[in-house]
Amino acid sequence: MKLSIRAGLGVALAAALSLGLTACGGDSPSDDPTGGADSASIVVATETIDHLTPGNHYSAYIAILSLFTPLTSLTQDEQLEYQQAESVTSDDGITWTIKLRSGWTFHNGEPVTSDSYIDSWNYLAYGPNAWVNSGQLRGVVGFDEMQGDNPTTKTLSGLNKVDDLTFTVQLKTADRQFPFQLSDGQTGLYPLPKAAFEDLEAYDQFPIGNGPFQMATAWTSDSSDIVVKAYPDYKGTKPALEQITFRPYQDTNTAYTDVLAGNIDVAAVASGKNAIAQQELGDRLHTLDAPGVDLLGFNPNDPRFADVRVRQAFSMAIDRAAINQAIFSNSQIPATSLTSSSMPGDPAGVCGRYCEFDPAGAKALLAEAGGLTGQVVLLYVGGWGQEDLFQAYANQLRQNLELDVVATPATDFAEFQERLQSGDYALNRARWGALYPSQQDTLHSLYTAAGDGNFAAGGYHNDEVDALLAQADAADTIEASFAIYRQVQERILADFPVIPTFGNRYLWACSERIDQVPSAAGTVYFARLTLK
Repeated sequence: MKLSIRAGLGVALAAALSLGLTACGGDSPSDDPTGGADSASIVVATETIDHLTPGNHYSAYIAILSLFTPLTSLTQDEQLEYQQAESVTSDDGITWTIKLRSGWTFHNGEPVTSDSYIDSWNYLAYGPNAWVNSGQLRGVVGFDEMQGDNPTTKTLSGLNKVDDLTFTVQLKTADRQFPFQLSDGQTGLYPLPKAAFEDLEAYDQFPIGNGPFQMATAWTSDSSDIVVKAYPDYKGTKPALEQITFRPYQDTNTAYTDVLAGNIDVAAVASGKNAIAQQELGDRLHTLDAPGVDLLGFNPNDPRFADVRVRQAFSMAIDRAAINQAIFSNSQIPATSLTSSSMPGDPAGVCGRYCEFDPAGAKALLAEAGGLTGQVVLLYVGGWGQEDLFQAYANQLRQNLELDVVATPATDFAEFQERLQSGDYALNRARWGALYPSQQDTLHSLYTAAGDGNFAAGGYHNDEVDALLAQADAADTIEASFAIYRQVQERILADFPVIPTFGNRYLWACSERIDQVPSAAGTVYFARLTLK
């Protein structure tokens, strides 16, 4: 099994968001140079920032979201709405026409046009540029021809300009989920101005976007603050805030303490800290439904798990409700499907009895499959605040199946990747945070051979699953896709390649200054946040 570094980091950073700022850098100054309680300015704890170019970053999502506006976005109740796009339409699900709103400009005054998207997407898709989010265009015709060390072309044949505000996108196959793919999470699809390509290194330190905020000063390093200010000529809904400082932290506990002390205004909170956060913050703790799912994967090369009944027995031996209460203070959602329960059309209950706690049934099923001997190593990433969670999994499996199960942390994510590649484990920690609100993203990413998170599911793929996914993607309406995505999940669960454990909720700690916390897909929309 070959592990993709790009995919691995993508999953790692999705996890970091749900857990809090657990892999970050920087210190928290005691004084806030950007404003105080009397100004419309806030300070937000964030992860270490690697890059600020939207097509080439892993960890700058919330900062980039303030600097750019996507073609589409989500309402509070997860409905699609148009932002930079005036419309996104198709007769066949293959060729899509994107019409842009007129009068929009980048922060340097340059108009946002069809060329802004076409030029940016071509640069992103060109393999030798090695931008990490290039896979967000893999469904566009011509993408494959742009890969490798010596591509035959530098442009996507599936992109065609109609006029300054209209362009078409031809996909390889019919895909009615395409408008959702253009929303906030797919930052690689954000437009870049012509000025970006004049000096990409300088642009990365001072990105010029089309969003509600613009850079106030240049960003200098992964541990330095990123300060943005409201863009006065923004054509979308004007933000209530005048300025935001995104401040990197090395430790989630330090960020949380600074919220309590009033030194910063917003920080992600580790889900395992929910109980004390509820006591200390009260209504200043915001729990937001998110499109992420927690899983346990199996070593595909371990013959002890070859029988599906063994895998099903392990799932039945886990008491999700007890773990939710003891570890998460009931802040997470015990899984009954392969996608988050907040995902539109999620087929709740599709996992059936195999996601229900039944220790007697689990033991009988394991015995029916011939049992299992030897030590079972449950591998997870150390330092992410999940020690209690994985000890709880190991304890339940040990007690309920009478097996020798040991929860073993890898030193860091790099070692975790190495051990997955070497096969030095039996069970593995896995997670996927969807980039857009469709079951498509989770199911393609985890359960197809080309998926970015496929390694987390042990490299699982199945031709029948691929065919069903193609049918679901091409369904005439979003609603019509739900029944077919359910069939996809049923077919995957017949093989039971993973153990679904929890659907995610993200926790955010806020200072007393914060009033409303608008969100979608578990992420705070700082452009719409209001102060008391």
